Amino acid sequence: MSMKMASPSVFALLVLAVLLVLAEAKIVTHDFNLTWVTANPDGLQERKVIGINNQWPLPVIEVDKGDRLVVNVFNGLGDKSASMHFHGMFQNGTNEMDGANMVTQCPITPGTSFTYNFTVTQNGTYWYHCHTDFCYPDGYRQALIVHDENAWWKNDVKDEFTFTISDWYHKMTEGISSDFLSIFNPTGAEPIPDAFLFNDTLNSKIAVEPNSTYLLRIINTGAFTAQYFYIEDHDFQIVEVDGVYTEPTKADLLYIGVAQRYAILVTTKNTTDKNFAIVTACDSVLLDKIPSNLQLNLTNWLSYNPSAPYTQADVTLDVTDTNPAFDDFSLVPYDKTPLLGEPNKVINLTVSMGLLSDGLPYAFFNDITYTMAKVPSMFTALSAGELTTNSQVYGDGVNPFVLDHNDIIEVVINNNDGGSHPFHLHGHNFQVIARFPSYGPDFYEYANEATGLLFDPSNHSIYPAYPIRRDVVVLPPMGYMVIRFVADNPGVWLFHCHIDWHMSQGLASVFVEAPTQMQQRLNVPADHYAACKAANVPSAGNAAGNTANYLDLSGEPVQSGPIPYGKFTTKGIVALVFSILSAIMGMVALTIYGLSDVKYVKPTPVKSAVEESDEHVNIVQTAEK
Repeated sequence: MSMKMASPSVFALLVLAVLLVLAEAKIVTHDFNLTWVTANPDGLQERKVIGINNQWPLPVIEVDKGDRLVVNVFNGLGDKSASMHFHGMFQNGTNEMDGANMVTQCPITPGTSFTYNFTVTQNGTYWYHCHTDFCYPDGYRQALIVHDENAWWKNDVKDEFTFTISDWYHKMTEGISSDFLSIFNPTGAEPIPDAFLFNDTLNSKIAVEPNSTYLLRIINTGAFTAQYFYIEDHDFQIVEVDGVYTEPTKADLLYIGVAQRYAILVTTKNTTDKNFAIVTACDSVLLDKIPSNLQLNLTNWLSYNPSAPYTQADVTLDVTDTNPAFDDFSLVPYDKTPLLGEPNKVINLTVSMGLLSDGLPYAFFNDITYTMAKVPSMFTALSAGELTTNSQVYGDGVNPFVLDHNDIIEVVINNNDGGSHPFHLHGHNFQVIARFPSYGPDFYEYANEATGLLFDPSNHSIYPAYPIRRDVVVLPPMGYMVIRFVADNPGVWLFHCHIDWHMSQGLASVFVEAPTQMQQRLNVPADHYAACKAANVPSAGNAAGNTANYLDLSGEPVQSGPIPYGKFTTKGIVALVFSILSAIMGMVALTIYGLSDVKYVKPTPVKSAVEESDEHVNIVQTAEK
């Protein structure tokens, strides 16, 4: 059978088309100097934050699809290492630019520089943030927008706006973490935010015109809490999630987990008589306790008329035991990519939380808490030669899974924890093919069960024909979810919970994807090796830093051992002794007081105040009207 060759004219047209694309693409360069600045975004307390070029909030990065993005980072913090992750960017062919500390790079130490340089081949709503321990909750996060001239809705939109929503802490994250990862916090109760922000401030007024359609991009850049989003008396159409265009889908309430993004089309009303509230509300179920002074919801506004009142929303949203938001599982991608076929490899992960022998609260995948290797896993893959496909060289601590090139991968995540978790996969988006419970009245139904509801593949023969794709999906409490993707992006990719507190507890794993192809394709720049030298971190070797014998893992970092059954740990004995001493001192004080003379004192009025409530309550607007 003969094959016809394209005619010279057709070939010339193809070459011309490629040249036109290259001509339109540009290099977008940013020089970022990380510095400490002070900020008071909620008006309650001034604090240090990580700024860029002595400014905060940070600059929004905007590029066009096809552009090359170059970000030169200088760490001027003086006392803190850093990195930069471009959340949602696939980095296909540029794994070394992913920015995950001790996974794809060494930390950027104070006084040193590091360059991220890659071509943006995607479109949509993304963000960038630090990916070093306890870093981005201190303000190091902002939107990254990739414009697409060929977006199907482009000609219908008058303008677009980007909204970031986030929780906010008044203390430095490192200070909070010492109380969180402590023997005195055995349940692993997450730190309660001090406030919530909208575009890193409050009381924003978004100027719009009547009878016009706007594109709104919403990004949850928080460290902990999911938030609900709605606009008073307006519905909208979802047109993108996590950089994936969707079929236009009507909704009026969104649930946005940490790191998730939505783009929606909103058509304004034919009026200028009123300004309408944009409401964001914390999912209070996630909070162990709710301080009485914590304002759980914010009101900002679509401003139709600057002379009209800006009225605080009367929020009646009840999220105490339900999730009333639109269920993203029902979305259909605009390109209608069909369900991937049967997987070549199935990875089963069980989420749990608990203590180890050091008495600290940890998070686990399959009873393994992520323990950072001595060598970034990407450098292990590049230096291990033929052993690069042997998962042993990466160390048990990073919970590695080696994936073959172009295999269909299925990941089953069973949740044995009563909290929900927004899971993110670097280097990919993925099809969400099963999740239970769904958003709705049953979402929190099983949160207090003793064990989770396990996924049973024998009872799930029917999956969506065109599953939604995301790079962050929320795992329900005591529920499960199943995702699929194609291992077509050679690299080492982190899979982790995007609640920063849970990440710090070890709820992560690495997928080592097509490492042989990695060795053939990746070209790591010299400044990346210089970063390792400055940080005194090896840039070759197995998880233990051994380059002589990659199968010798002697000295690799390992997690603490399990709590001995029927025995007390050393820290447990200390805690018990102090508890007994406290009890004895209390009894002595009561005895002395009981035997002493009691003088009558005329009672005085007492003003009582409720400091905290252990019960989850309805969201109440506390700001003054």
